[in-house]
Amino acid sequence: MTDYTTTDSDLRKLQEFEGCSLTAYRDPAGVWTIGTGHTRGVKPGQKITQEQADQLLRGDLREVEAQVNRLGVCRTQGQFAALVSFTYNLGLGNLTRSTLLRKIRHHAPTEQVQAEFRRWNKAGGKVLEGLVKRREWEARRWAE
Repeated sequence: MTDYTTTDSDLRKLQEFEGCSLTAYRDPAGVWTIGTGHTRGVKPGQKITQEQADQLLRGDLREVEAQVNRLGVCRTQGQFAALVSFTYNLGLGNLTRSTLLRKIRHHAPTEQVQAEFRRWNKAGGKVLEGLVKRREWEARRWAE
């Protein structure tokens, strides 16, 4: 089984979806966030530099890449990119409990897997356009 890493173009897409804030804020689900989607240990009023934001992203991404590689379900770079984006956004726990992962493990047809990605488009119970776009990108990457 191949261990994949995030390509530069997939990293740029992840940064586009996440955005970057050098001041802590509550995301749409109410989670304190800073930098490019970093949530661990973030405190209200916290500020960081762009360099710190980039370091946090690299560290967070290495962790997510390792988690996704350990699952052993990716057969292409596109599948890896899709699951890294999904897991970075929603966490490994959500992925491991999901019908999405169950369908992947049971080799469901691509269209069924893509439909599962698209279901995860809400934060705080509301459909968010940014999540709709992200899930659509992930669904397309899964098929590449």
